[in-house]
Amino acid sequence: MSAALRILQGRFGRAALLDMDRPLVTHAHHHCHVLLKAHGADTRFVVGDQICPLDDDTAVLVNAWESHSYEHYPGAPETYILAMYVEPAWLADIDRAFLGSALPGFFPQRCIRVSPEISRCARVLVDLMTCEVTLDVDEIESVIFALMIAVIERFSAWREGRARPLAGFGVGDHRVRRAIGIMKTNLGQPQDMTTLAAEAGLSRPHFFHLFKRTTGLTPGVYHNVLRFERAVAELSASDRNIGEIAIDLGFDTPGNFTRFFRQHLGIAPSEYRRVVDLFAPEVGASRSAGILGTIPVGAPAVDFQTLG
Repeated sequence: MSAALRILQGRFGRAALLDMDRPLVTHAHHHCHVLLKAHGADTRFVVGDQICPLDDDTAVLVNAWESHSYEHYPGAPETYILAMYVEPAWLADIDRAFLGSALPGFFPQRCIRVSPEISRCARVLVDLMTCEVTLDVDEIESVIFALMIAVIERFSAWREGRARPLAGFGVGDHRVRRAIGIMKTNLGQPQDMTTLAAEAGLSRPHFFHLFKRTTGLTPGVYHNVLRFERAVAELSASDRNIGEIAIDLGFDTPGNFTRFFRQHLGIAPSEYRRVVDLFAPEVGASRSAGILGTIPVGAPAVDFQTLG
């Protein structure tokens, strides 16, 4: 069964070290997403319609709002994955040039060859995440930013300004905006897509076509993105009973909510709450200055043989 060794969550988004032994359904995030193999067997993701290998020499890049899934076959060896879900707003707060990380075209390539700098920064982050020490928010943000810069400098479109939205992305057809607004205000209600299409003033086929062209996702996947992110916020920022959270998000039983959560991250909601570490900057602190402080090099190397 998949497990999380540690999850770091803050203004930067999330960094998760996951022991994966089950597939994930097609899903998306509003974050820009970087996936690296930390240890174990080679594996692969599907991003859009492209199969992307994940091994010692490659990483997988997923743009904001880009559909992707994880393939893991029964009986295959376990794989430890470092998954970065980075908030575009955090990157843009550091440097406005990175505002394009919120756009679908920010990473032109979905599968890249890992550079020595990417490998070094990833190893530092994995070492920190497997140390039983209290971590400092400035240290964590510095390491995560250094890793993202190593990726962005070589493999993004930020310098050329080539990151471009999908047709209508960020503005969108007013009927799609209306449908998304209805989704957001009714997360606890089952979404009947025929009814939703009618409320948007469209036939069901036209609604699905326009929604996919505008957002890059089907209405169902988009709705699940909203529900999953609300679930993560509730689990990490409150001590509410998981059953109550499940009901608020429209699940008739906690078991169905747990199944949904596992399908999107690989672990149960209770495990997410148990392993997540929350980080917040000091009030009034500027995140755009000094974030590239010294990257720690003295953290002990992770021994994956002891993690099973």
